[in-house]
Amino acid sequence: MTAVVALGGNALMRPGERGTAAEQLTNLRRAVAALQPLLAEPGLVITHGNGPQVGNELLRQERAAEEAPPLPLWLAVAQTQAEIGALISSELRPALNGREPACILTHVRVAADDPAFDRPNKPIGPFYSAVEAEQVERERGWVLVSDANRGFRRVVPSPEPLEIVELEVIRGLARAGAVAIACGGGGIPVVRRGGRLAGVDAVIDKDRASALLARGLDAERLLILTEVPAVYRNFGRADQEELRKLSRAEAKSLLPELAEGSMRPKVEAALSFGGETLITNFDALPDGLAGRGGTRIQAEV
Repeated sequence: MTAVVALGGNALMRPGERGTAAEQLTNLRRAVAALQPLLAEPGLVITHGNGPQVGNELLRQERAAEEAPPLPLWLAVAQTQAEIGALISSELRPALNGREPACILTHVRVAADDPAFDRPNKPIGPFYSAVEAEQVERERGWVLVSDANRGFRRVVPSPEPLEIVELEVIRGLARAGAVAIACGGGGIPVVRRGGRLAGVDAVIDKDRASALLARGLDAERLLILTEVPAVYRNFGRADQEELRKLSRAEAKSLLPELAEGSMRPKVEAALSFGGETLITNFDALPDGLAGRGGTRIQAEV
């Protein structure tokens, strides 16, 4: 396997956009153009986030609750996997010169006793007023917290991914020459109960799931595409420093100063993968592939 490419949210939606299908297709056209140097490589697998899309889906369910029964969160993840996979496939196909994209509805197993289930902390869905939040908590048993002074939002667990259920299917498609689209939104979270897999209401971090997939596929490298061109020391300060190359020890020592909900999971994913990882954005990707930009985290030796 050559590479796993993890697309960040900015591949589909830009700040200020509503997330219409037309907007997402326009953004994906730019993303596919940036990925062009990678598309000819064998064994390419693409993963993606789904934060804004699953938020929109939950909002639709909220508004239509009196007309149609809301679905559990794990099915909302499944729906947005299919939605985004269809959008990515439509833009990829013309660039693949006869090869085919293949979107895989991907389940990711987590542990039923993961401590994250006792400490939900991942905000999802619409904002509620304090009065609405109290009512929702009472009626649905959800946990809601104040989020950035914009109101109250539901928080759900974000457990550690343990197993990519469709790993061998993804491997087979990649070996057959298809560009596989997998692990959308971190995957559909499931737990094993006897001989069955049962969906659970949680959100798996997309970059951690991508690292697990890359490791399982024996990928040569992991590319994490995000909103900024590189990892920075002292990010957002006057003395911020762009870091071009990090050893594993340097990356690990940097973790405490990285933002928990932003760059830290990406660097943690790189360390979890163990192979060479490039963290950058679409604009800097050509320089990153040529070794002149982005942040490259070295492989284990």
